[in-house]
Amino acid sequence: MTYGTERIRNVALVGHGGAGTTTLAEAILHRAGVINRTGSVDAGTTALDREPEELQRKSSVSLAVASFDWTASDGNTYHVNLLDTPGHPDFQAEVDAALGVADLAVIVVSAADGVEVGTQIVWDTCAERSIPVLFFVTKEDKTRADYERVLADLRAVFGGGVTPIELPLGEEAAFHGVADVLAEVAHEYDPDGRRHVEPLPPEVVAHEHEIHERVVEEIVSGDDAQLERYLEGDVPSPADLERTLASEVLARTEFPVLVGSGATGVGVDRLVDYICELGPSPADRPVNVSAGDDTVDVTAEVTADAAGDPLLIVFKTVSDQYVGQISIFKVVSGTISNDVVLRDVRSGSDERLHGLLKLRGSEQITVPRLVAGDIGAVTKLGTTGTGSTLAPAHLPVTVPPAPLPAAHLAAALVPVTQSDDDKLSEALHKLVAEDPSLRISYDELSRRTVLHGVGDAHLAVALSRLERRYGVRVTTDAVRIAYRRTITSAVEVEGRIKKQSGGHGQFAVANLRVSPLGPGSGVEFADAIVGGSIPKNYVAAVKHGVEEAVASGAGGGLPIVDIRVECYDGKTHSVDSSDMAFKTAAASGLAEAVQLAGPVLLEPISLVQLRVPSACQGDVLGDLSARRGRVVGSDSDNGTQLIVAEVPTAELSRYAMELRAITAGRGTYTVDHHHYAPLPDHLSSKVLAELKS
Repeated sequence: MTYGTERIRNVALVGHGGAGTTTLAEAILHRAGVINRTGSVDAGTTALDREPEELQRKSSVSLAVASFDWTASDGNTYHVNLLDTPGHPDFQAEVDAALGVADLAVIVVSAADGVEVGTQIVWDTCAERSIPVLFFVTKEDKTRADYERVLADLRAVFGGGVTPIELPLGEEAAFHGVADVLAEVAHEYDPDGRRHVEPLPPEVVAHEHEIHERVVEEIVSGDDAQLERYLEGDVPSPADLERTLASEVLARTEFPVLVGSGATGVGVDRLVDYICELGPSPADRPVNVSAGDDTVDVTAEVTADAAGDPLLIVFKTVSDQYVGQISIFKVVSGTISNDVVLRDVRSGSDERLHGLLKLRGSEQITVPRLVAGDIGAVTKLGTTGTGSTLAPAHLPVTVPPAPLPAAHLAAALVPVTQSDDDKLSEALHKLVAEDPSLRISYDELSRRTVLHGVGDAHLAVALSRLERRYGVRVTTDAVRIAYRRTITSAVEVEGRIKKQSGGHGQFAVANLRVSPLGPGSGVEFADAIVGGSIPKNYVAAVKHGVEEAVASGAGGGLPIVDIRVECYDGKTHSVDSSDMAFKTAAASGLAEAVQLAGPVLLEPISLVQLRVPSACQGDVLGDLSARRGRVVGSDSDNGTQLIVAEVPTAELSRYAMELRAITAGRGTYTVDHHHYAPLPDHLSSKVLAELKS
C-alpha cells in the first residue's frame, strides 16, 4: 500500500552508546507486528544488528532502516520509516546520515544513567539542523531507574521546553505502566504486553495533576487563541492539546518526554502513537537544495510533493552478498516508479532505478513506487554513491549531503600477500563508497596506502569488512612522520666522477655552492656558470641531479628542503662527459655538501584548532604542553573554549582518542599542516635510529 506524504513519518532513534536504541527499535517492530519476537542485542538476534561486526561487538556500527505501518490512537494509519543509529562516537557519520533524512529525532535516554555525553551531542546536532525532538526515557524497569532525576537533568541541560507528557507507574522491577499527563489516565500493561486504560492509582493522582496543570499551561502558552480561552476557563481537551503540541514540536519550542522500557515493551506503543500524532510529516519540513556552477550558487527550498519533479538523495550504501550494492535513499520530491531514469548530478551519468525496495533490517520488500518523503532502496546503481543526488536531466539540483566527521586516526596498510596487494585499491574504493567517513591517502615515504578513520573502532570495523567482503587481508603499521632535513651553513664542494676503462668512460666535475634558505623556501637552483666551462645541456643535467638528490634525501633517507644550490664552475671531457655523468656528479656533490653544512632534522608542525568545554580547558592545555605544543590563541564561546595551538605532528597520531578521553567525548578539533621546525637534538638521534632500523 502506498501512503500519501502527509501520513509518512521518518524518525531516527539516537542517543548515547548503550542507552538502548536498538532494543527499543526491536520492541517497536514487535508491537507493529513485523517481527514475531523481540531479539536480544547480547544474543545477536535483533532484526537490525545483522552485520558480523555488530554481532561480535554486541552494538550497532551502522544505521539500519525498518519500515512498517501503524494505526495510531487517532484512528489514522501511518507509514513509519524507523532509522536505528549507533551510539559509539566512532560512528557519528551514521547518526549524521540518519538525521539528514529524518523529520523527527527520538533521543533515547537511560532511566538509570540519565543525560550522558552522547545525549548532549545528538541534541546539539538536532539543534544545528532544526530537527524536532522527542525524548524517550527507557530502561525504566532497570535497577537505579529514576525518572524524576532524569527529567530534572533534561530540563537543566536542555531548557524549560522539555515537557513531560507521561509519568511512570512504579519503577525498577515494579514498573508496570505509564500515566498520561494530558488525559490524566493510566495505561496499564499486562505481562503479555497488552495495554488497557484505567483510572490513575490514588498514590500518583496529586503529583500527576500538579504536573498536568503545569504542562497544560506550558502548551497553551504557545497558542494565543487557545491561551485566551484557557484563561477564560475553557479547558482544552487532550486532542486539542496534542494538536497544539504538534505545532510546537515542529517549531522546536516544546520537547515532549515519554517513558517506558524497550525490554518489557511498556510504553512502546504509546511512543509510536506520539511519533505519528506529534511528529511532522516530510511535507512539513522543506529540503534545501542548491543549483548553479562554480561562480553562481543558488539555494532554494523543495517541499515534498508527490506531483513534483522526481528528486532523491542517497544517504547510505551497503553491500549485500546476494544482490550487491544497495543504495538507500529518501524521495525529496515527486513519485519514484520502477525503471525511472534519473541523473546522478555529481557524476553526470544516468541511472535506471530497477527493483525498488522497502527495508526492514536485512529483509527486502519489493514495491512498485515510492512517493515524496518516503525512504526506500534500489540495487545495482552504477556510479551513484553515498551523498549523491539523483534528479531529472533538466533539473541539475543538489541536496547537500550530511557533513562528515573528521577522520583523524590513520593506519598504514601492509597487504599480507601479493594477491591482497593487487585487490587492495579496488576494495578500498568500494569500502569508502559505502562509508565516506573513511578516507584514503598514500604515504610517499613508506610507499604504503593509508586508511583514515574517526577512531579505533571505526578502523577495526573497516578492516574487518575489507577482509570479509572483499577477501583482502592487511596488517597495519604506524604512519611515518614526514620529517625533512636542511642545512645551517654555506659550503662549496666539488662533485666529481671519473671512470675510465678503455673506450667511453664517465667524466664530470660540477662545482657547487650550497647555502641555507629561510623556512618554507623549498629548493632553489641557480646557473652561475661564466665562460661556458660547462655547456648548457650539462648544466640542465646538474639541475636534474640536484633535484633528484634533494627528493631522495642525498643519501640520508629524508628529503632536503630550504636550500639553495648554485653551480658556478666545472669541467668536461670531449668524449667521456654525458648528461648522466653530470647528474651523478651533482648528486655526489650535494650529498657531501649536506654533511659539511651542519645538517638538522625538521619536523612538521600542525596548526590545531580545538573546541572544548571550559571545564576541561586546564587539562587540555596541560596535555598540549606535554606534547610540546605552543598555544597561539584562545577565546571563549557560550561555555566552550576555543584554543589554537601549534603542535608537532608526531605528537598527534592518536590525539583523536586522547582528546576524547580528556574531554569525555565533548572536545573536537581540526588539524592542518602549518610549517616545519628544527627537531630538538634529544629527539633527532631517536628518529635517525628508527630510520636506519
